[in-house]
Amino acid sequence: MSKVSYYTADGLKKLKAELDHLRDVERPKASQAIAEARDKGDLSENAEYDAAKEAQGLLEMKISKLEEVVSNARVIDESQLDTSKILIHSTVKLKNLANNMEMQYKLVAQSEADLKAGKISVDSPIGKGLLGKKAGEEAEIQVPNGKITFEILEISR
Repeated sequence: MSKVSYYTADGLKKLKAELDHLRDVERPKASQAIAEARDKGDLSENAEYDAAKEAQGLLEMKISKLEEVVSNARVIDESQLDTSKILIHSTVKLKNLANNMEMQYKLVAQSEADLKAGKISVDSPIGKGLLGKKAGEEAEIQVPNGKITFEILEISR
């Protein structure tokens, strides 16, 4: 069963660029490495050939997974997002009630997540705990270090 993921137009563009790079650049490199290793003699005792074949297998698996993600990707029109509750692609301003720190995150698909850029995955514990909440509500979220309670201050696009 394939899982639909929602992306921004830029996020999907990056995914497609990575897939193109793997197909057009990395795949030919892997084939070339196998050919060079094959030319070195007896394949039964050729560790370089085995390593090149294994690398090619891993690359093909990565390409296959990425093709599946791209084929199941949907672009979200952010201008149509409902800001009354937290959804994927919502920007959320939160207050950690334990230390009164305020932070802002954008909830995105897993492959677009980048904590330094303030983008967290909807599949992360915090992302899952925030989905569906409204401004003014509190969200108690179980994370690896225990429970964190956030107050949702604001939801925007």
